[in-house]
Amino acid sequence: MKAVVCSGGELEVADVPTPEPGPGQLLIAVERCGICGSDLHARVHCDELADLAAATGYDHFMRSDQRVVLGHEFCGEIAEYGPGCRRRWPRGTRVVALPILRTGRQPELTGLSASAPGGYAEYVVAQESMTFPVPGGVSAEHAALTEPMAVAWHAVRKARVAKKHTAFVIGCGPIGLAVIAMLKAAGVRTVVASDFSPRRRELAARCGADAVVDPAVEQPWTAGPRMPITGAADVLNLGFDTMQRLRRIPNLPWWQLFRLMHTLDAGPAGPAVFECVGVPGIIDQLIAAAPPRSRIVVVGVCMQPDRFQPAMAINKEIELRFAFGYDPGEFRDTLHMIADGKVDPAPLITGTIGLDEVEGAFTALANPDRHAKILIAPA
Repeated sequence: MKAVVCSGGELEVADVPTPEPGPGQLLIAVERCGICGSDLHARVHCDELADLAAATGYDHFMRSDQRVVLGHEFCGEIAEYGPGCRRRWPRGTRVVALPILRTGRQPELTGLSASAPGGYAEYVVAQESMTFPVPGGVSAEHAALTEPMAVAWHAVRKARVAKKHTAFVIGCGPIGLAVIAMLKAAGVRTVVASDFSPRRRELAARCGADAVVDPAVEQPWTAGPRMPITGAADVLNLGFDTMQRLRRIPNLPWWQLFRLMHTLDAGPAGPAVFECVGVPGIIDQLIAAAPPRSRIVVVGVCMQPDRFQPAMAINKEIELRFAFGYDPGEFRDTLHMIADGKVDPAPLITGTIGLDEVEGAFTALANPDRHAKILIAPA
């Protein structure tokens, strides 16, 4: 089969053996496969990524001296079943799948492991138990975005952001755009997006952002509704005002109300802030600039060492949460949110190419004013 092979930082279209599905696996004829930012990074920094993965307990991440077929955002039709499958769906059924295989007890990341060739190819193998049929009416283009949209859905769920709260999305690359779309799908009333790129700001508005700002001109915190807590004095005054009201009620066990608020996690909270940039210094900037009691969800993958001021985060009671990937339920729910029209991935798609154009697409994606998500159509 034809595939785009990455080795030593170089990409080439080559004839490679068609992968054979093992026990519990199926073979998918790829219709579309998205190019992910992690693919761009893995092309030139896979050894550093492999060292990091090994330190967290995964020893099979791709290395620069290996020949690897990239691609983990894929959609296609079932071509063949391996042994031991339940054969849930007939051949020709359009499906998506979590990009992970397992041989025995060894998991392999599809498209990021030499042992699990990815979707930059005519065929890719998936685990039957991790495969989902695409509901009728959903195009291959939109279905292929299930994977990156699931990443965003996981981040939104991790934020536990209430519908009435304001959410800020810092960085409007593909994941930032997906986070915006998922926040609106979750019913969050106000979403403020921030990016230096005019093109990305345009796409952020198309994804549903209620306000879009250029951080070179305006800070995102001033673009949304006025927040009741913007500084330490507001937090302290809230305590005074609350106690004055409670003390007016005779014999009220007011301390029990505080206990209940802590139990329900219902105390005064700041906004949810999604860090979708992934470069050193951004976390520190957000801790310094975000309102007190903000919950910062780090979605952007920063591969360099970073630093921030813990005392600033402590004094403002900033929460830091880190999001990565998704679970099978979130993946399935994302697919059906797309099918039901609750979320529209179309604004993210800015180009479709063939296998022989992948190297040029990698170059084009380095320019934020040109593209967000480019899909590969192997046929």
